[in-house]
Amino acid sequence: MSTRPSNAARSHQAVRLLDVQPTDRVVELGCGPGVAVAALAARATQGLVVGVDHSAVMIGQARRRNHAAVRADRVRLLRTPVEQLSLDEGVFDAALAINTVGMWPDPPVRLRHVARLLRPGGRIALIGQPRRPGADAADSESVGRTLADLLSEVGIEHVRTEMLALDPPAAWVLGRTPRDLAEGD
Repeated sequence: MSTRPSNAARSHQAVRLLDVQPTDRVVELGCGPGVAVAALAARATQGLVVGVDHSAVMIGQARRRNHAAVRADRVRLLRTPVEQLSLDEGVFDAALAINTVGMWPDPPVRLRHVARLLRPGGRIALIGQPRRPGADAADSESVGRTLADLLSEVGIEHVRTEMLALDPPAAWVLGRTPRDLAEGD
C-alpha cells in the first residue's frame, strides 16, 4: 500500500489541504502503514498525531515508518476501531480518513463519534479514490458527493469538495464541526 505512488501522492496532498499547523492535534482514522501519519507529523512539529487502525500489521508498519516521532511522543499509534476511540488522547484540531469511510459499518454513526472528538470549529477531511479497474472522474465525483452528503448529514458545516489530480482522481471533502458543538454536551 505504501509503495504505490498514487497512495503517497494522495496522502501528501490530503495533508497539505488539511492545513495542519505546528501545534495541531490530529487523528488519522485508518492510518494503514503510516504514510499520512508521517506527513502529518512533519507539519505538526509541536503537536500530536494519533494514527488509528484495526489491523495489527498496519500499526506495526506505521510504527516502523514513524519510529523517531513515536519515540519523541509526537505520534501515537492505536490498534482500535474508530468507534472505540475516546477522549483519552484529548480533543483534536483535525481528523483525516483516506479511503476508509466506505469500509465502515454505519458511517454516519462513526462520523458523529469522530465529530465529538474534535474541538468546536475542528476540521475533518475525508478522501475517497475509486480503486476498481476502469474508474474515472465521474466515479470520483460520485464518491465526493457521497462523502460530502455524509458530513452534512452528521452536522459538519462548511463542507467543500475538491478533486485531486490523480489517476483516477481522488475526491477530497473538508468540513468543520459547529462552533457551538461542545456547548450542548
